[in-house]
Amino acid sequence: MIDAVDLFCGAGGLTAGLRQSGVHVHAGYDIDQNCRYAYEQNNHAAFVAKSVEDVSVKEVADWYRPGRIKLLAGCAPCQPFSSYNQGRDTRNDRKWPLLYAFKRLIEGVQPELVTMENVPDVTKHEVYHDFVAALERQGYFVWADRVPCIEYGLPQHRRRHVLLASKLGPISLITKTHEGKPVTVEDAIGHFPRLAAGECDPKDPLHRSASLTPVNLKRIIYSRPGGTWKDWPTDLRALCHQKDSGKTYPSVYGRMRWEEPGPTMTTLCYGFGNGRFGHPEQNRAISLREAATLQSFPIDYEFMPVDKINFKSVGRMIGNAVPVRLGEVIGISLKRHLEQLQKARTLA
Repeated sequence: MIDAVDLFCGAGGLTAGLRQSGVHVHAGYDIDQNCRYAYEQNNHAAFVAKSVEDVSVKEVADWYRPGRIKLLAGCAPCQPFSSYNQGRDTRNDRKWPLLYAFKRLIEGVQPELVTMENVPDVTKHEVYHDFVAALERQGYFVWADRVPCIEYGLPQHRRRHVLLASKLGPISLITKTHEGKPVTVEDAIGHFPRLAAGECDPKDPLHRSASLTPVNLKRIIYSRPGGTWKDWPTDLRALCHQKDSGKTYPSVYGRMRWEEPGPTMTTLCYGFGNGRFGHPEQNRAISLREAATLQSFPIDYEFMPVDKINFKSVGRMIGNAVPVRLGEVIGISLKRHLEQLQKARTLA
């Protein structure tokens, strides 16, 4: 019943989640050509390498089939809105106006449904409020809130701002699906074969871990799950940790805990020194496959051809992706919205 186009689609996290919920996604738009293989290989949808600023209303409208409910979905690049940029003037960032481009396409296509996902701090920016005001002026019912993803079964402490809009009636995200024990790191990746730093699983080319320098290998040996660099002998501590500024980053060079959800996956989630990305018990950082699994990508999701896999490119795709489970929850919410409207019409 729902046909969708995914703007800023990246490697296809949102598309994959929408498809799991039963939404038919015809195409994804993104400027990063590296995402084409992952998007098309896994999602049976067309990848269009084009900036959303250059996309015409007609070409988006042409993807939708007659008689179907139209959904226009997107997650504009979050870097201008990230907490890492608070205090900086990001208005000259080339990614900053992309929500206006999204707004232009909504105004032209007039889809019945819209969804947008971003970092929570997007609400601190004028462009976001202009986006919401434009939706309301066009008659959309808008729901938006900060979503703790662990409440919906994602095995990581990730919070995202989710917006749903409908021309058909009031809409909201479904109630949380995981009120009790959250999905943990052990639940998600505890079954993967053991690896040493720098090794690759011969049966899964994405289950590979980055190599460690001799000093970092010593550091991870001394690291405790959930601990910090303060667990290391003094001679292993980095110069930055000896400065007052370094003392505010206790998760850098940290191990995850089996019994808790993981940290937010970033574009550098494969590196031991980039956050709490150390494996809970093995002396290595998590593998690319483990990072993708913590982002709820299916176990057979392919990101690059085997002979082209590299940590930087795949890490960027994984860290930038909308978690697949969150995309599925959004799709379920949209479908339930339509079911409730249909039920109300039947009872009227």
